[in-house]
Amino acid sequence: MLSERFLTTVVRTMTKDQLALNPTPGITLPDPEPGRIYTLYAHVPFCERLCPYCSFNRYPFREEVARPYFSALRREMRMLAERGYDFESLYVGGGTPTVMIDELCETIDLARDLFSIREVNSETNPNHLIPAYLDKLAGRVQRLSVGVQSFDDDLLRQMDRYDKYGSGKEIFERIGASAGYFESLNVDMIFDFPSQTEAVLRSDLERIASCGCQQTTFSPLYQSNATMRKMAATLGPLRYDRERCFYEIVDETLAGGDAPGFKRRTLWTFNRLDGESRSREHLEVDEYAVAYEECVGIGSGSITHLGGDLYVNSFGLNEYRAAVEAGRLPLLGKTALSRHDLMRYRFLLQLYALRFDKRQFRADFGCSVDAGLPMEMAFLRLNGAFATDNADELTLTPRGRYLTVVMYRQFLAGLNNLREQARANLPGPERELLFGDGRPAA
Repeated sequence: MLSERFLTTVVRTMTKDQLALNPTPGITLPDPEPGRIYTLYAHVPFCERLCPYCSFNRYPFREEVARPYFSALRREMRMLAERGYDFESLYVGGGTPTVMIDELCETIDLARDLFSIREVNSETNPNHLIPAYLDKLAGRVQRLSVGVQSFDDDLLRQMDRYDKYGSGKEIFERIGASAGYFESLNVDMIFDFPSQTEAVLRSDLERIASCGCQQTTFSPLYQSNATMRKMAATLGPLRYDRERCFYEIVDETLAGGDAPGFKRRTLWTFNRLDGESRSREHLEVDEYAVAYEECVGIGSGSITHLGGDLYVNSFGLNEYRAAVEAGRLPLLGKTALSRHDLMRYRFLLQLYALRFDKRQFRADFGCSVDAGLPMEMAFLRLNGAFATDNADELTLTPRGRYLTVVMYRQFLAGLNNLREQARANLPGPERELLFGDGRPAA
């Protein structure tokens, strides 16, 4: 555990410095590079239930708030088109993008009219896997990602998801009935819940193998500063001592020698082999679309990554709408990453995708990865992280995969803390909507 604890501490310290929000009045996005096509992330921050572990930008759903929000989202989209941006893929995340299905469909249709969209990805919740929604999404959305987290009824009750989204058996049946509507149906799962046992995890893996999805994502539970107390009160204190064991169970069960037909696509995303021809081209993007280079985010609290800069949109719903209605991009602040930060960023993203390209790194940064990141390389070599380490590439051993899970998990937690910095200045009415009592989340 010493290596894992060391990595957790180091990445936590790095992200605290690197992912600090710098409010910058009057900023705007740079002009697009001629001929470059970008990825578009659209954020819908409304949920019917607010899960205790979630640090994403989200609010309880109210139609009178959500409907004008969708209108502003489409207006922001038009502003990007007027600036000359083009996008080949759209990811709609949340929140719950399908919370107002007609508004979502209108937003997707506009994106296809404005841009060179070849693929649409959207998130949803299990209660929306019904014909009235699926019929409208079919053809509009190529890859649907449904947040299940676990099929275990006790865990679903702890997360306050059982009454709203159904039992594990009901969710399992809905997934099987929905898979045929899309080129790829992804099921999002979480491991290392405090009360999760090895038996519960293995049961979840068995259901994933037989539910009919083409892809599954098993990410570790992680927290931000703002969710610690709420998570501890509802789920119990987060335990990292079992994380490695649970990750190895997931990894070996889905992609090991006795696997039920899955292949690793990233550290925690697995494609079903018989569905790979349909799903292999799909982007593995999510709310953290900032983790994918050259991605523009729209909507309240979204994050854009262009070049070496991160741009954060306004979190306040009224502030966001007011900026867009005034014809301004709703940017709250900007964080510039140093050259060294960008090296680390590239290193982490490519290891997360299971292969680091040494030659491309040298071409982009003008030095070898050993010269650019000597401490990182020495630490990972010392810990036996690399299965391949030659002039061309790095690939990971099983231990290397887990060490990279630790780094990536802590990077995502750092992004959540950046969101908390932005949420700290929400006006009273919006804090009331978000937290229920006008006070910070406990």
